[in-house]
Amino acid sequence: MGGSIIIPAEGFNIEFLKKFRELILTRVKLGEKFILVIGGGSTCRKYQQAAKESAGASSDDLDWLGIYATHFNARFTGLLFNGWAEKELIINPTKKVKSKKSILIAGGWKPGCSTDYDAVLLAKTYGAKELINASNISYVYTADPKKDASAKPLSQLTWKEMQTIVGDSWTPGANLPFDPKAVKEAAKLELKVFFVKGTDLAEFAKVLSGKDFAGTVVR
Repeated sequence: MGGSIIIPAEGFNIEFLKKFRELILTRVKLGEKFILVIGGGSTCRKYQQAAKESAGASSDDLDWLGIYATHFNARFTGLLFNGWAEKELIINPTKKVKSKKSILIAGGWKPGCSTDYDAVLLAKTYGAKELINASNISYVYTADPKKDASAKPLSQLTWKEMQTIVGDSWTPGANLPFDPKAVKEAAKLELKVFFVKGTDLAEFAKVLSGKDFAGTVVR
């Protein structure tokens, strides 16, 4: 979950949070389990930008700021599912947590990657073959649509094609559809990843139900 889906720059959307909570708990009551990996979003980027411009903070320092932002956002998300979610926040995605709860909440791990990479590692740790990337865009585009008017949405693409779009290196606070490091790992694991607009809960629900949806599938 992109941090800005849970905590948008313009402020909390309480109605959305209620409906998001209801959607996840409806699936949980059907016997499904979730690991929700929460990003830093605009909170993370604001702190990083200020630290970079005012003090020339290093890449490692900027990454740690982002990681702490994900932890705060993740703690908040845990409260949305109080009683349903494991209280222990997952920080190390390579370590399996024993829990009887249906929902696990995770934040960032360490510098050099984003929560995208952490999510891929969690998929590996728990043996998941599919992952949902819920962000503020409906599709992966051929280029950044905010900078390139000719950018086209893609409904299907391979990991090799995705690597071409995002590049090979990670930059703290980078606003990419998927972390380049996560792309490489997901390709190795042959993961199937669904990209959907996180605030569009109708489309999100279609992904959870295995139905056709407005978004991108990478495999």
